[in-house]
Amino acid sequence: MTAEHALIPVPLLVTGPSTGGAVPLDERTALDAGPGTESTARWLRTALGAATGLPLADGAGPHAVRLRISADVEREHGPEGYRLTTESPGAAVVVEGGGPAGVFWGAQTLRQLLAPEAYRRAPVTDGKWELPRITVEDRPRFGWRGLLLDVSRHFLPKDDVLRQLDLLAAHKLNVFHFHLTDDQGWRIEIRRHPRLTEVGAWRPRSKWGHRASPLWDDTPHGGFYTQDDIREIVAYAAERHITVVPEIDLPGHAQAAIAAYPELGNTDVVDTAALTVWDTWGVNPNVLAPTEEVLRFYEGVLEEVLGLFPSTFVHIGGDECPKDQWKASPAAQARIRELGVGDEDGLQSWFVRHFDRWLAARGRRLIGWDEILEGGLAEGAAVSSWRGYAGGITAAEAGHDVVMCPEQQVYLDHRQAPGEDEPMPIGYVRTLEDVYRFEPVPPGLSPEAAAHILGTQANVWTEVMENRARVDYQVFPRLAAFAEVAWSALPAPDERDLPDFERRMRTHYRRLDALGVDYRPPAGPHPWQRRPGVLGRPLEGAPPIV
Repeated sequence: MTAEHALIPVPLLVTGPSTGGAVPLDERTALDAGPGTESTARWLRTALGAATGLPLADGAGPHAVRLRISADVEREHGPEGYRLTTESPGAAVVVEGGGPAGVFWGAQTLRQLLAPEAYRRAPVTDGKWELPRITVEDRPRFGWRGLLLDVSRHFLPKDDVLRQLDLLAAHKLNVFHFHLTDDQGWRIEIRRHPRLTEVGAWRPRSKWGHRASPLWDDTPHGGFYTQDDIREIVAYAAERHITVVPEIDLPGHAQAAIAAYPELGNTDVVDTAALTVWDTWGVNPNVLAPTEEVLRFYEGVLEEVLGLFPSTFVHIGGDECPKDQWKASPAAQARIRELGVGDEDGLQSWFVRHFDRWLAARGRRLIGWDEILEGGLAEGAAVSSWRGYAGGITAAEAGHDVVMCPEQQVYLDHRQAPGEDEPMPIGYVRTLEDVYRFEPVPPGLSPEAAAHILGTQANVWTEVMENRARVDYQVFPRLAAFAEVAWSALPAPDERDLPDFERRMRTHYRRLDALGVDYRPPAGPHPWQRRPGVLGRPLEGAPPIV
């Protein structure tokens, strides 16, 4: 791309200008929205209209922004690809997409071609808006370009979730993995099981810092999304061509559910009636009992979940399920013999296979963390490879679809720099450059297996992120680098043009400023972003490639 432009993620091809001058957006600018582009027109009118003060009324002609779905673009670049030009004689701007999503991503590029003030909510300039004379052709590398947000450890209000969706859209990310249940809180209303939110959504206090920290926040914490909230979130995401993938964690990470309904736990070895929603972090020993009653309970949960989320994929977790209670439980041991599954790993696989079949019978697909490979993976199930590349490689070589999200590379709760200024430092240092050089497809993967890599995802676990500002700090600016990795056709990691990315980021920081994002500044955290004296769990050295 030419030096004067600062598009992130970097497009496939930028040409122009063929002539001098610029294309103005002014009171004459109208929106000419063809069939299938109406949602993008609504978004442009809301987003650009707020910043520019322009009405952007319906209309055609030489001053219009023309939005079209193009069979030619679809053939060349796919349904998410687009072509944007400001050098058409019949319109000020033409955005053609291979499908409705392609038109929307083209509109995001249109916004970036304007000054960073285009990201504000009210006009702050003298009203002069111009676009360069340019043509952009673009398409994504991966179909799954995701962000996981954990709202169980620390709840984020609905408006903060909607804001996150806007930030994903601004970076051309199209999957929002919504981690809704865990030991520390149940965050989705299930009407047939009301105690899941009456009891399971609240804890009396929270560990402050890493689980080894001696500090506590004694403010009661909680919250949940009503079913109408969920419908609003899903609809808001759909308008931005983002799929919301819900996660209901089982058979581990279940203490909030067991606190609400003690019969879900292993009552023959634990006084489950004494359990409360967990107030600290780590891997919890309290797991679901392997009973038919537990299966029926979670089928009821998932029936309501399927009614709220149209996503083909439903995430069932399946990770970090300690087997100690099953080993000690006479009922669980009898269940292992009855089912003929061999051992406790087989029992976990039985849980996963049951819900894989249950979801498949309803036209959905199960996806889970790479532990679901243990004990045998159900045909048709997909894997989120989080412990490294190895699980994803194993799954892909076996013909299963994979989303690459290795913790050593793209866990954004990991610290961004060494030193004591990083707030509650967790994990390995993962700088902006480190994320920019992340490669989702492992080298040496066969072409057949590589075709099973659906894409990639960055994960945001919120044990030490108590509010929106802390989430912002951990996610940005690294999400911009991740978005480019997920979208753009980049060279090999060592060959990527980091100086050009950093040059474009100088403009992108101004966009993030306009959006009110509390990102980590390149020079280090602001004083109010630090958490001095709060214990973290930093890991030293380069992360292993596993």
